[in-house]
Amino acid sequence: DNVSHKSIEGVIDELYKYGKVNIRNAYGNWKSESMRGWEEKLHPHAIKPIQQFVYTTGKNATDAAMIIDAMDLLYTQKLDGFALMTSDSDFTPLVMRLLANGLTVYGFGEKKTPSPFVNACSQFIYTENLEKDENENEEEKHHEANNQKKSRNELRGDAALVKLLRNAVEQTANED
Repeated sequence: DNVSHKSIEGVIDELYKYGKVNIRNAYGNWKSESMRGWEEKLHPHAIKPIQQFVYTTGKNATDAAMIIDAMDLLYTQKLDGFALMTSDSDFTPLVMRLLANGLTVYGFGEKKTPSPFVNACSQFIYTENLEKDENENEEEKHHEANNQKKSRNELRGDAALVKLLRNAVEQTANED
């Protein structure tokens, strides 16, 4: 309930680089206006919505539900890793516990994500690097429709391609 739906395609594509994505849950109050964008993403990406009502203003019952479910999965399933899409450093102890149990933890969050959470994850990727804006989607469709080879100057002027390459460099900058 506190992350944008705009990067979910990029997050799932990124996770497929590391293996299967078998369990996909999205937590939040599905009656909330902030969840509207997520509703259209559920079925195409086989994401299970987990309803979490707001019991008290200022408290985050969603975080507690996610932690409980993560611990249940840790002890009842044979998993290789976890992916958490959040910009909340309150999940840092959960990440440390999952790592202590030998699991890889992939973190996804906005650039505002506090460094303790970013540093705790096995790998952390900023969701802004995975988002496609509406203009890029239109450019991509137009390019696919034309499906012709571009000149060197056209490639340099292709904003979507340049952004894609920059994001790839950023995401792999710390890898060997």
